[in-house]
Amino acid sequence: QVQLVESGGGLVQAGGSLRLSCAASGGSFSTYAMGWARQAPGKEREFVAAISWSGGTIHYANSVKGRFTISRDNAKNTVYLQMNSLKPEDTAAYYCAGDRGPSVDPSVVVSFRRWDYWGQGTQVTVSS
Repeated sequence: QVQLVESGGGLVQAGGSLRLSCAASGGSFSTYAMGWARQAPGKEREFVAAISWSGGTIHYANSVKGRFTISRDNAKNTVYLQMNSLKPEDTAAYYCAGDRGPSVDPSVVVSFRRWDYWGQGTQVTVSS
């Protein structure tokens, strides 16, 4: 059973930074594509970023390009999301997700909803 545990959320002022971490256990992390999604109150869950098993392919939502960076450390079974220049509209619960398929392509902005594994989420609140 794969478990994903997020950490690093919190309250930050607009323009600030946070780094989210997602620790995986119970599966073959290094063979999975991994990613992040977020959900604000009253809104649908939306794609944020995804990274292939090797880290060689990365996709971002347009809303976070240039501000967020996804990375992974397969030796530590951990995926990260560095978030800079945060805006109040980034406020949401952030979820780590994994897919048994190793690669990602541009369709991930939709297909992420079918990914196999999900964490419980960590709250990010950006004050103006």
